[in-house]
Amino acid sequence: MATSLIITLKTLFERDLNKLKVEIESYQDERTIWRVEKGIANSAGNLCLHLLGNLNTYIGAEIGKSGYIRNRPLEFSLKNIPVSELLREIKKTKEIVISSLENLTDKDLEKEYPIEVFDRKTTVSFFLIHLATHLNYHLGQINYHRRLVTMS
Repeated sequence: MATSLIITLKTLFERDLNKLKVEIESYQDERTIWRVEKGIANSAGNLCLHLLGNLNTYIGAEIGKSGYIRNRPLEFSLKNIPVSELLREIKKTKEIVISSLENLTDKDLEKEYPIEVFDRKTTVSFFLIHLATHLNYHLGQINYHRRLVTMS
C-alpha cells in the first residue's frame, strides 16, 4: 500500500507534468518555444527536454529500471523538436514516473538513493522531493519564458 508521501509525490509529479504539457501547448507559434531572449540562457524547449531527461534518469532508470540512458548535453543543444514530439515525450515520462513511484514502499523511501548527486548521500524520499521541486522550478521558468516571448 502506498504511503501518504508516495501518494503526495505521485499527485505532484502528475500535476506538474500536466502543467508542462499545457505550457508547451500554449505557445501559439512553436518556433517561439526555441527562442532565447537576451539574458535568458535556455529556451522553453530545452528546459522541457532537460526536465524529461532528468525525470527519466533519476526516477525512470534508477527507481523504475526503465533502461533509459541520458544524453544531458543534447537536452540543451537540440532545437526545433516538433511540439507533437515534446507532448508525446511528456506523456511517456509521466507514465514512467507514476508507474515507478507506484512500486515504491516505505522501506524504499528510507533507503539511500543509489546515485550521489549532491555533495552527500541522500535518502530516496529526500531526492524525490528534490526532483519535484526541480520540476516546479523549471516549470515556472517555462511559464515566464512563454509569457515573455509571446507578448513581444
